[in-house]
Amino acid sequence: MAFSGATPGRTPQGLGSRAASASFPCPTLGLGSAEAEDDEEEPAEIHLCVLWNSGYLGIAYYDTSDSTIHFMPDAPDQESLKLLQRVLDEINPRSIVTSAKQDENMTQFLGELDSQEHREPKRPEIVFLPSVDFGLEISKQRLLSGNYSFIPDSMTATEKILFLSSIIPFDCLLTVRALGGLLKFLGRRRIGVELEDYNVSVPILGFKKFVLTHLVSMDQDTYSVLQIFKSESHPSVYKVASGLKEGLSLFGILNRCRSKWGEKLLRLWFTRPTQDLGELNSRLDVIQFFLLPPNLEMAQMLHRLLGHIKNVPLILKRMKLSHTKVSDWQVLYKTVYSALGLRDACRSLPQSIQLFQDIAQEFSDDLHHIASLIGKVVDFEGSLAENRFTVLPNIDPEIDEKKRRLMGLPSFLTEVARKELETLDSRIPSCSVIYIPLIGFLLSIPRLPSMVEASDFEIEGLDFMFLSEEKLHYRSARTKELDAFLGDLHCEIRDQETLLMYQLQCQVLARAAVLTRVLDLASRLDVLLALASAAREYGYSRPHYSPQLLGVRIQNGRHPLMELCARTFVPNSTECGGDKGRVKVITGPNSSGKSIYLKQVAKAVNNATERSLVLIDEFGKGTNTVDGLALLAAVLRHWLALGATCPQIFVATNFLSLVQLQLLPQGPLVQYLTMETCEDGNELVFFYQVCKGVAKASHASHTAAQAGLPEKLIARGKEVSDLIRSGKPIKPVKELLKENQMENCQTLVNKFLKLDLEDPNLDLDIFMHQEVLPAAKSVL
Repeated sequence: MAFSGATPGRTPQGLGSRAASASFPCPTLGLGSAEAEDDEEEPAEIHLCVLWNSGYLGIAYYDTSDSTIHFMPDAPDQESLKLLQRVLDEINPRSIVTSAKQDENMTQFLGELDSQEHREPKRPEIVFLPSVDFGLEISKQRLLSGNYSFIPDSMTATEKILFLSSIIPFDCLLTVRALGGLLKFLGRRRIGVELEDYNVSVPILGFKKFVLTHLVSMDQDTYSVLQIFKSESHPSVYKVASGLKEGLSLFGILNRCRSKWGEKLLRLWFTRPTQDLGELNSRLDVIQFFLLPPNLEMAQMLHRLLGHIKNVPLILKRMKLSHTKVSDWQVLYKTVYSALGLRDACRSLPQSIQLFQDIAQEFSDDLHHIASLIGKVVDFEGSLAENRFTVLPNIDPEIDEKKRRLMGLPSFLTEVARKELETLDSRIPSCSVIYIPLIGFLLSIPRLPSMVEASDFEIEGLDFMFLSEEKLHYRSARTKELDAFLGDLHCEIRDQETLLMYQLQCQVLARAAVLTRVLDLASRLDVLLALASAAREYGYSRPHYSPQLLGVRIQNGRHPLMELCARTFVPNSTECGGDKGRVKVITGPNSSGKSIYLKQVAKAVNNATERSLVLIDEFGKGTNTVDGLALLAAVLRHWLALGATCPQIFVATNFLSLVQLQLLPQGPLVQYLTMETCEDGNELVFFYQVCKGVAKASHASHTAAQAGLPEKLIARGKEVSDLIRSGKPIKPVKELLKENQMENCQTLVNKFLKLDLEDPNLDLDIFMHQEVLPAAKSVL
């Protein structure tokens, strides 16, 4: 609002408009359908059901060639749905079933797919079902109530549920819903049984989990046990509601990304590990380059530039909806100039490295065009001050002229106010002429004491408009002339600048493809720079992959997390495959390092093929000893019977009877290892070193002593163990029969029963040290 005033005896003062300026620094699945054996048979059809929600895909499909339903557990995917596209490319479905209620990404993806008239071998049919058909509970009911020929009729309802739960991941909610929707579609279309009696259902001969080609299949338990990810509650009271933070995990120590998109890509790589040697070596080439000392400064410079690469897709979405904010233009400007900096830097790097070549070539001159347009058009300071899009001078002469007139209003209005004051009643001490957008020019005078009633506001020759802050506002002949001569400058300027913003948005959106590619390549560079930084700090070495070598060879391997927590860490070498055996049975005392040894050689569990690495730790724990031993021996014998196709297996166990009773067949496939220890008097010394051999004892008493258990308790444990081993009866200690000691035991039990084990604040370690151990000492 601009205004000017006039008072007798002094010069009227006016509030002028700020001059516009521009000052913004430039930041220098092998899943192909089976072929029919008989040419007269109908070709196989695949009907796929997919759901997409919150960045995750749930996929299931029915293959008429084997009457089997295949499913992929909930998997993360990008907004471009590249994983879904990969699935479609590999299985070529006849129809795609999804919910009628979908977000924009899925709708756009399916629309583009439906428009591909020349898609080979044939464009799929898109089928939309009501969202109610994909409800979680109704999907579970369909799965559990289905008539499956592979389930024996003798099974009870409970046994059937348990059996299906061992096959179908009911904890993957999207997958369960996709399976439910697929069953609904199959029943409605009656795939394969169209001409049969209605009581005949679609045959389902099995459920199979599938993974994409070149991807390693890892379940959530593997991620948890290997501490690849670990979520914790955020310590800040202000962020409790926002979710969890990453704890001590492999992802946590390697995530040094400067952008959120880089962090997202790193998590995607961890959740979808690849077996593609070309892809792996391409990544390792970049990491190795930045590990060279002369390239450290370049890595740091690139890392700084990556910090300015922001959420481009969100900005483009806002532009498409004309919801662009002032800050979006700033962010986009910095992002584009940073991308140009990345391009120039990568052009000076070896073009033999694919990523550098891609950035140098694909960060095209369109980026410079976008940056130049924004820099020449957008008035960043003015936009921030007015909280709207404003343009720099010399962009539109008409806008410049209107702004010039708007800036000259204060002095002009001062003169108008002086003339108005000369024609007003002498009792009026002062007046001002003001400009209000959408209303126009008004004459403002102070309210006199005599002006009490509304009728008192009337002044001859003036049209009363409103009273505000003890000032009366009128239209006069002069203000009406100003409205006709000057018009609504503010609104006209705003409208014209909005039109320019729309034109600029169109220019940017026309080049959206290069911006999307910038984000993809910059995220990849961000991840690899982060991994190079971690490799430099922790002294990691480049792995070498050989498609001919079916095994694992590790020289002085280290656990990446344990070495950060332990004062000293003993590295261990590992070699399996070929003449080194495929099944490694590792024995040794508790706490001697068996589990850590397994984790440091872990990479994947891939459905136990000859190229799989299977880690087994504490198998049979929590079951009857004989049952656990029998199950472990049976599993290992099953794999050993595969011969040359036996997977690479590492087993850490305390079942020494597995070796003593010779439950495994002798041969070159089996090798026995142990963790090296030494007894020094009554002390057991751990060397945390793997060596050939078998542990002679579990040394449980030594481990118990190190854990701080009372000596009497340990002695009693040894006594009971000897009695069990010799088959003699176990008699209670006489002192325990004393009445007061029985009362102490009963009190301790009562205290334990009162504990709320579901209370997250409950600390069992405190209860152990304050209640259990003192009570044990008094008893023993």
